[in-house]
Amino acid sequence: MKSLKKVSLVLIFIVSSLAGFSQNFGYVDSEYILENIPEYKDAQDELDKLSVEWQKQLERRYAEIDKMYKNYQAEQILLTEDMKLKREDEIIKKEKAAKEYQKQKFGVDGELFQKRKELVKPLQDDVYKAISSIANYKKLGVVFDKASALTMLYTNPKYNISDDVLKKMGYKPGETKE
Repeated sequence: MKSLKKVSLVLIFIVSSLAGFSQNFGYVDSEYILENIPEYKDAQDELDKLSVEWQKQLERRYAEIDKMYKNYQAEQILLTEDMKLKREDEIIKKEKAAKEYQKQKFGVDGELFQKRKELVKPLQDDVYKAISSIANYKKLGVVFDKASALTMLYTNPKYNISDDVLKKMGYKPGETKE
């Protein structure tokens, strides 16, 4: 009987301890937040313009290489060995230059990545600061992002702090939605 009381007391202690450690959760929809920040849309438009222009230039380079190669194939039987080697070398140099251009513009640390970092990162930092401030104010232990790969099967709107984040940043929710 005495051991049953001990077990009961231990269980009550554990349950009450777990209740004390319970966390409040909140979530945001970062896509929704960013869609409602005009500066983000402007940054995306600028990045899209740059990307399209650079892609066109890259396609022109590869079209030129393709034309050089087709001309080389058509004239190959008429060329001397030295002329063939010279033409092949020109084509290879152009291909290397095109690949280098592609890497310079679209590579991991390319100009597009750097421009995205320059234009978008400050906005993302501001969103994070607002989320952090609201989470601390509302005493939230965890804030999920509904827009990320995290699967959320059900979300209670009362825990959605996306509009709070926009207000904290000085934007009106739903103002710029098209």
